[in-house]
Amino acid sequence: YDGKCVFCRIARREEPGTALLPCQYEDLVCFRDIRPGAPHHYLVVPVEHMGNCKTLKSEHVPIVKRMMEVGKSVLQKNNFSDLNDIRMGFHWPPFCSISHLHLHVLAPASQLGFLSRLIYRINSYWFIT
Repeated sequence: YDGKCVFCRIARREEPGTALLPCQYEDLVCFRDIRPGAPHHYLVVPVEHMGNCKTLKSEHVPIVKRMMEVGKSVLQKNNFSDLNDIRMGFHWPPFCSISHLHLHVLAPASQLGFLSRLIYRINSYWFIT
């Protein structure tokens, strides 16, 4: 736990302004992005402080898979069912504003605006899907 990390504080329910969405795993939390790039834009975050996506190792594959599962589940719970029109990924350092692992879940990807298409560009050198 890093008390200076906003995502650590959100995960521990210490940020009253951020509502957590239902999540099927106790080690993950999900909430709306404060600067949405799409009609549905959620962040899935491990409760335990983890560095950015560059620090991931093969033993982290299960948690990343669960993060993606949570992302799909929250979309479906919010009446978005076309899972072929979504974008999920991580910003690659130094392009991540918070160095606590967080998966961006955006939908519908077909409705991303010009700037969002750039910021969340598939497998660019700043955003990996």
